[in-house]
Amino acid sequence: MSLLQEQAKDLFNVTLTDEQIQQFDRYLDELTDWNSRMNLTAIIEPSAVRVRHFLDSLSVVNVIDLHQGMGIIDIGSGAGFPGLPLAIAFPDVNVTLLESTGKKVKFLDHVIKTLDLKNVRTLNARAEDAGHISHHRAKYDLIVARAVARLPGLVEYMLPLARVGGHCIAMKGSTAEEEAKDAKRALSVLKGELLGVEMLQLPDVEHPHYLVVIEKSGQTPKQYPRSPGIPTRQPIP
Repeated sequence: MSLLQEQAKDLFNVTLTDEQIQQFDRYLDELTDWNSRMNLTAIIEPSAVRVRHFLDSLSVVNVIDLHQGMGIIDIGSGAGFPGLPLAIAFPDVNVTLLESTGKKVKFLDHVIKTLDLKNVRTLNARAEDAGHISHHRAKYDLIVARAVARLPGLVEYMLPLARVGGHCIAMKGSTAEEEAKDAKRALSVLKGELLGVEMLQLPDVEHPHYLVVIEKSGQTPKQYPRSPGIPTRQPIP
């Protein structure tokens, strides 16, 4: 049993098959190769990638159950975190990787094809625009985002894409509690309810990570999200 298999099982009760471990290893190879030509991640040492990217991505199962047919969208997916590890570990869920940078979308499409992942697609768009596309707005069971924006602006990207009763998980660092307080007004306007902030300690990582969990409590007003850039520059006061 590989270390990733052991840690995923011990930390999150996630069982990874040998085939899935091979997919993670190939993902790591492709990430390393492409990162030599474009800026995908500052974390390149293999053991650090497995913990800080792969395990960290899987940590969302600590706060929500992933079930067959579940629709997940990863906002600002970048190099594919957390969406691709979730898609590898849970082949019965459907994952959309939302990324606005074309070069990164090309990398994501390459990984999807290389790993033969049937449950993943990419969407080359900004979150502000995706939130107004009819077949994406209010359609997802789970919205995830890591290292995208401070929470007061981020919830304006996330909540329009969630169905009523769906959930948003923002993966944060030490400012999680402060950001959650600052987002109180935005959550009220956008019809989101803060369920909690869960602390996570990863192996050999000094500082804890946090999962901010939000439930979609009603329909987000049609004018949100606002035009590109505005939610981050001018969060809902």
